[in-house]
Amino acid sequence: MTTLPARIVHRTIRRNWRAVYDFASRPENMPLWASGLAAGLTRDGDDWIADGGPVGNVRVRFAPPNEFGVIDHTVTLPDGLRVGNALRVVPNGDGAEVMFTLLRQADMDDAAFAADAAHVARDLDALARLMENEESPR
Repeated sequence: MTTLPARIVHRTIRRNWRAVYDFASRPENMPLWASGLAAGLTRDGDDWIADGGPVGNVRVRFAPPNEFGVIDHTVTLPDGLRVGNALRVVPNGDGAEVMFTLLRQADMDDAAFAADAAHVARDLDALARLMENEESPR
């Protein structure tokens, strides 16, 4: 059995976990905080299409809305490679903990893995800023 090295990147957000989940789980809101999707998402049946930059358009499929705070999504690259992304929002006292499990892909070196983790951290920071702002979306 082969496993990939993993790193969990997380942020505590001072906002009710349900409000965080309700906002963060909507694909149309993701360009507001997920920089990899900053160009926006276009619905295509059960999937969403995103501009993947130099690699071309990517197909994203999200977990259906649920009561457990799961925002998992699978990204399918133009070459057919599928990358699973585990994203969770869980209660943490009166607030929320948002956790992204980053898996190091087989062709990724230490520097690229660290850069991916830093990218995820910046996105979660942006989500926290949005959600903790008094005038943030409800």
